[in-house]
Amino acid sequence: MLTVNMHDAKSKLSGLVECLENGRENEVIIARNGTPVARLVPFSAPKRIGAARHLLAGLAVPDSIEAFNAGDDAIAADFDASAERDLLP
Repeated sequence: MLTVNMHDAKSKLSGLVECLENGRENEVIIARNGTPVARLVPFSAPKRIGAARHLLAGLAVPDSIEAFNAGDDAIAADFDASAERDLLP
């Protein structure tokens, strides 16, 4: 862990970021008058694999195109019935 003062951090920001990118440092502490005020750490993108799994849990998501299209006739009948009664979607 590297600690630098505010002035050095401003003038050497590119170098500090490069140290984080290359893995030479895992964090940089920025201090003002010897007191730590900020921490600079490498950015790690959030993992998106399975991000919506909890949203889909418990839902009957069709496994195939045939299963997905199985309800088309019922949906078409509902649209036809609403059209006959002049109902707008």
